[in-house]
Amino acid sequence: AEMEQQESLHHHSPSRSTHGWDFLVLLWYLTFYIPILTENHLRRKNFHFLFIRFSAWQYSGCDKLWAGLVTTLCDNIRKHYGALPLSIYHVLGSRPRVASGFTEQEWRLKRDTCIKIWAFLFILLFGLILLFIAIWMPGIQEHHALKVIGSAITSLSGSGLVLGIFSIVKNLLISEKQKIERLTNSQRFASQLGFMRKIRHEVEVLLDFLAFMEVFERRRLRVVLEITTLESCYPEKIAGVFNAINTLLSNSHAPFIFILAVDPSVIVPCLEQTGCMKGLADNGYLYLNRTVTLPFSIPEMGARSRLEFLKEAMETREDLMYRVITRQLQRRREKCSRSIPVFPKFEEDEVAMSCIHAAFRCLHDPDDVLGAYLPCTGAHVHRIVNTIPITLRLLLHRSRNSQHLFHNVHHLATAAWVVLADRWPCRLSWIIQCLEDSFQSQPPVDFSTKSLWNIYQENLLELSSLREILHNVLSLDGDPELFQSFLARDFPFNVDDAQKFLGVTVNLDYSIRNKMGMLRALDRLQ
Repeated sequence: AEMEQQESLHHHSPSRSTHGWDFLVLLWYLTFYIPILTENHLRRKNFHFLFIRFSAWQYSGCDKLWAGLVTTLCDNIRKHYGALPLSIYHVLGSRPRVASGFTEQEWRLKRDTCIKIWAFLFILLFGLILLFIAIWMPGIQEHHALKVIGSAITSLSGSGLVLGIFSIVKNLLISEKQKIERLTNSQRFASQLGFMRKIRHEVEVLLDFLAFMEVFERRRLRVVLEITTLESCYPEKIAGVFNAINTLLSNSHAPFIFILAVDPSVIVPCLEQTGCMKGLADNGYLYLNRTVTLPFSIPEMGARSRLEFLKEAMETREDLMYRVITRQLQRRREKCSRSIPVFPKFEEDEVAMSCIHAAFRCLHDPDDVLGAYLPCTGAHVHRIVNTIPITLRLLLHRSRNSQHLFHNVHHLATAAWVVLADRWPCRLSWIIQCLEDSFQSQPPVDFSTKSLWNIYQENLLELSSLREILHNVLSLDGDPELFQSFLARDFPFNVDDAQKFLGVTVNLDYSIRNKMGMLRALDRLQ
């Protein structure tokens, strides 16, 4: 707002909008004026940003993902400015001209358009006069030739106006998105001559329209397109999106800003599988460096950011919100204090909610060591938030069935075990597999108190020999140093803890352990 005021004071002309009276003025300028890009316009410092979100996953099912990117761009611009101005520009609009010298005049009258319109109107009026004379004037009604001439002149002059109106209505009903979709849905789409030229023409018209709106609104315009979930698409479609971005940015004056929210560790291997790497030594990172002009890597989350992110993830589930749980506990405690009989099912549910509340309070507590091991990615945080309540309820259910009602369930240990299985699934699966093989071969005496970290160290050399075979699985694990501090110092789980939690561990892929068991069996056969 301050920038708008400064620009209006400097140029003595406030910014325009596309609503109310300014909308009628816009239609008038679209019809009769040509915008001029002056030096004053290029020096404007007030910018208007139009933000567009493109989720690649929503268009991953179409044959050409880049077509979805272009149609999303066209559709959002059409919705922002309205269908009528863009339709009139398609028919009557003029491309902005660059000023030949220093001038403050930003608009130039389209004389050829004015002459054509006045000529059509004059010819139409002349034809109507001839028809009026031939039909209504006495003594001339018998002259059929005059009627034919008047009708012909009226039809020819009126047909030009009707044709222009028809073109506007056609562009009003058929959007740019529908045009591109119609081209891509054509059976001859792959071999259609001039297909890309038509797409390029639609994009160029859109760019010229945005330049027109910049001059009309008296401010610079930037279209910010945020591209997300590109990692969920096939490699060929990912390469197509990058080609579409390069095509849209091939014009140096294009007002586009693309924000690629991607994980390079996933995107680079996909790009290296496609044919777009030819000439770049099959180096996906080199391709990204040549495409991305402003790299911005988000640093690792701090402790406060992790807690805020955890809170946002918990608020997506109403049954885990602190206030809801606390309110339910208070109501039930009031009922208990009034000597109302409490059934075992309600008691179990109350204790479960109390344990869930205590577990998430440990994650939220900045003084608790468990919060330092929370992952930085949103998907992993949501998995932990969704898994802890299930694990606690399963433990409580098993405890109730084993006649040890709720006494062997510890909320902090349960939350730590869930975090361990989510952050280091490969290493934890290896420890469990080694533990299972030890029990099957020769059950040791007093093995329940042995720490899992000691088991991991004893079998570390064997895991290192299989690192090439288990490369993809090992890539799922987090920092090895954090794994050591987690299991050796902060949460020293032992064999007894592993046996208790293993039956309720739902966030650990057991196929990893099965693969490890098969590899160990094959190694022993050799």
